[in-house]
Amino acid sequence: MNNTEREKAARAFAEYWKDRGDEKSDSQSFWLSLARDVLGVAEPEKFILFEERVMLGHTSFIDGYIPSTHVLIEQKKRGVDLRKPIPQSDGTLLSPFQQAYRYSAGLPYSQRPRWIITCNFEEFLIYDMEKPTGEPEQIMLKDLGKEYYRLQFLAEEKSELLHREEQVSIKAGELVGKLYDAILKQYIHPDREETLRSLNMLCVRLVFCLYAEDAGIFGGHLKFHNYIKSFNVKDVRRALIDLFKVLDTEDKKRDPYLDDALKAFPYVNGGLFADENIEIPNFTTEIVDLLLRKASEDFDWSQISPTIFGAVFESTLNPETRRSGGMHYTSVENIHKVIDPLFLDEFRDELSQIKTVKVQRTLEQRVEAFRDKLSELTFLTLPAAPATSLPKPISPFAVSKTRR
Repeated sequence: MNNTEREKAARAFAEYWKDRGDEKSDSQSFWLSLARDVLGVAEPEKFILFEERVMLGHTSFIDGYIPSTHVLIEQKKRGVDLRKPIPQSDGTLLSPFQQAYRYSAGLPYSQRPRWIITCNFEEFLIYDMEKPTGEPEQIMLKDLGKEYYRLQFLAEEKSELLHREEQVSIKAGELVGKLYDAILKQYIHPDREETLRSLNMLCVRLVFCLYAEDAGIFGGHLKFHNYIKSFNVKDVRRALIDLFKVLDTEDKKRDPYLDDALKAFPYVNGGLFADENIEIPNFTTEIVDLLLRKASEDFDWSQISPTIFGAVFESTLNPETRRSGGMHYTSVENIHKVIDPLFLDEFRDELSQIKTVKVQRTLEQRVEAFRDKLSELTFLTLPAAPATSLPKPISPFAVSKTRR
């Protein structure tokens, strides 16, 4: 099917289903038709599994599951609010997403969903399990004629979104590598271990600032960019030293006469900017241009998947890695094959249980205790190959004791 044919099919599908929506009698026909007529799946009855059993202390049934793309579907009747909790057979109150997530936890790891979709015949809510605490993407049935492409990931074994995240993360790693190489040349003793350790930390801080201005952490787009741009090249070193100190200082402890440009930056806890003894060399016009134009103006750091970028970042900061065969990263799927059964599944289950608490004061206490627990966790990763003499780079997305 070409785009014109698919758009026409999507409009026809939306028109046919606009007044239908019984959970029991219509669900399978709805999804089979969507797969065949809109997504172009040749044999939808082999593509989607319905009423798959899952054991949760009792036998439950998953409304729909797509094995090839790891999609779990929780279908409700027309009129159900997909964001509100619904009474369950065991007496708990769960939203459709929480219900689907509980099913997910009962599946073998190889069958865990990459995506969870809740639907009420009028609205699709799409949850990306790479961002389980994020807001879902919403698609309305009435808009399917122009937004059909947003459901294409259902039928694509490697979604375009995931591919784009990987490519963006690799490009980010290349940018960090260029910054690393350019700044390294400015050090008086570039071969010393202390120099490399300082350079690694400097790159981590620069990447955090670039990410923060794009992701809204600094409260304004290009805020870091505009701060650096306001200085002559010869003064950029001092500007960074001043900025790092401010970022590590709580508002109430800051100099009341602080310059407005610095005062506008928020306090960043967690210790990323705490060490004032790292060595920062003078910057050149080349470095400033690379930082401002290629790494800031021409690149959106908020598009990065932290799951992928952490590994790319660490490989990039190690010049031996680049010389010996380029950058390598572990895919999102393979990362989660390790971390999910080790600890992430347990944390997600605990958070899901906390969300079911209805007493506000108790809920706040449980959330605070859970946040404290997470803030005290430390994870150690061991290298697959023998360590070199170079200090291990630090990822800006590593788990720390930062409370967020």
